[in-house]
Amino acid sequence: MNTAPGAGPAPAWFTAPGGGRLQLWPQKAAYDPDLRLLLVADAHLGKAVSFRQLGVPVPEATTAAALGQLDGLLAATGAQGIVFLGDLLHSARAHAAGTMAAVAAWRARHPALALTLVRGNHDAHAGDPPPDLGVQVVDGPLHLGPWALLHQPAEVPGAYALAGHVHPGVVLGGRGGDRLRLPCFHFGSGCGVLPAFGPFTGLHVLPGGGGVQQFVVAGDAVQALPPALRRTRCPP
Repeated sequence: MNTAPGAGPAPAWFTAPGGGRLQLWPQKAAYDPDLRLLLVADAHLGKAVSFRQLGVPVPEATTAAALGQLDGLLAATGAQGIVFLGDLLHSARAHAAGTMAAVAAWRARHPALALTLVRGNHDAHAGDPPPDLGVQVVDGPLHLGPWALLHQPAEVPGAYALAGHVHPGVVLGGRGGDRLRLPCFHFGSGCGVLPAFGPFTGLHVLPGGGGVQQFVVAGDAVQALPPALRRTRCPP
């Protein structure tokens, strides 16, 4: 694992109430060093091509960007497996030949990597990944170590839940009424929500009241949001 000074982005750390530890990376993924497991929520691969097929002008090469981010995370962490917390593919249109060829080429670079998908709401429409990608597909919650892994946030008795679905973010206010919306990792007392990994996704601002820890992703850094800057309610 490469977290030495000058080696690029470094993670923040979160410790769950039950003792599980996570590294929080600015690429908007979490890593459990004890399980050697990378956790990725809401990759939405193929989202841009899905919109383009509907005639909507959107950015190109978003799938390539997401796969490149995964390459960087695997190199930095030494992860032996990835669990996708739902919405790996955006829609049935994500099975377009170009998108699947890019994903297959990425998979060929990591043949020994264990891949698991916990189904999300978009996966119900997109369908499971092609079998030759070697992705184990399950319904949540998936219990691994101290975690209960699922797509839609919910507390799970006996474990700390980790989910996606919401695309959590925060709003930071500046002088002159300026506002900045940024993705964040959002941790409550029994459930944490990871930011959307995909580069072409929106944000949903979550309240940051008592007992909540929020870690803001800003460029190449992840920083804990001080309580004084946390909003106790969503902006109008």
